[in-house]
Amino acid sequence: MIGCDCAVCHSTDPRDSRLRASIHVATPECSWIVDAGADLRTQVLRENIREIDAVVFTHSHTDHIMGFDDLRRFSSFRGGMPVYASSATMKDLKRVFEFAFEGLNPFPGYLRPEPHLVTGPFDLGGTRLTPLPVPHGNSEVYGYLFSRGGKKYVAYLSDCSGVPDKIANAIKGVQVLVIDALRSLPHPTHLSVDQALEVASRVEPGRTFFTHISHELPQTFEANLPSNTFIAYDGLKLEL
Repeated sequence: MIGCDCAVCHSTDPRDSRLRASIHVATPECSWIVDAGADLRTQVLRENIREIDAVVFTHSHTDHIMGFDDLRRFSSFRGGMPVYASSATMKDLKRVFEFAFEGLNPFPGYLRPEPHLVTGPFDLGGTRLTPLPVPHGNSEVYGYLFSRGGKKYVAYLSDCSGVPDKIANAIKGVQVLVIDALRSLPHPTHLSVDQALEVASRVEPGRTFFTHISHELPQTFEANLPSNTFIAYDGLKLEL
């Protein structure tokens, strides 16, 4: 946090040094990222990511889209960049990044987004992505369920203030639940730790990882969580 002197902001534990929430998914057929925050370039260089075949967006808040321009490097490799988003999110992307969507930049090899509206489940390679509409304060955003061969591998709910029973039932028994848990205290647009744990009790995942964490939740808090529940950290890798 800029200008903050709290213990987490000055922690020597590298897991307490957090960039904006995003994930990179790699499968035998292709790879993609979910969201492109302002830290995308730093994250991609840190993890030595050389290929991105698509970008999937949860919503259009600035902490999830402002690295969009850095996708140009991957677009130049493949000639275009498939972009998946809801109608509302795509509308915002086209407004903010008009120069890319409308082809206003004449340079060869520049970012060439290929928009795909998410209106239901879709496939990237052998993975089925099912949108999970959830409330984020007064707005609706998408989480996503990743499944292969009918098996539920990951449910990703990075930004939400609640998870309706319909969504909890749709992802019930998933191997890994990645869920918003901003801090211990309640928040108007994000889940608290207790609220995230309540969602996990309904979903019954194999493992739960908290994400979109504020500086009010130190990595050491993980010791207070159930045995199958963890605080995610930058650079965390899961093999499923």
